[in-house]
Amino acid sequence: MENLLFVETGTGVDVHGQNVNIASERAVMNAIHSNSMPGMKKILPDADLNKMKVNVKLGIPLDTEKLDHDKIKQLIPYGTVTVEVLPGGLATTSGIFLEDQQDKNDLMYIVNAVVEVGY
Repeated sequence: MENLLFVETGTGVDVHGQNVNIASERAVMNAIHSNSMPGMKKILPDADLNKMKVNVKLGIPLDTEKLDHDKIKQLIPYGTVTVEVLPGGLATTSGIFLEDQQDKNDLMYIVNAVVEVGY
């Protein structure tokens, strides 16, 4: 990405179930959900939202191989989206094991997201 315009950050947690996809989706939505970029269309080449480039960086504590990159990409409605997985986030005790919540152990997964937008 030659022209970085915005950097948005977010955090997502899966308290039960130890699912990196749920925590990652929540982190990305947290990063982008309360933002509006009305000037993007004026800035982008040919005023085309599909010429926007979005790089999603996810700090994931465990099970990085289970991340569904395509599912994360679908959260971004415009442009070319890339997903980069980095060591990070946190796996810490939720304080309780709940079998009916598909827990494999008592950990909760906390994922950090950085969403870079530009062209």
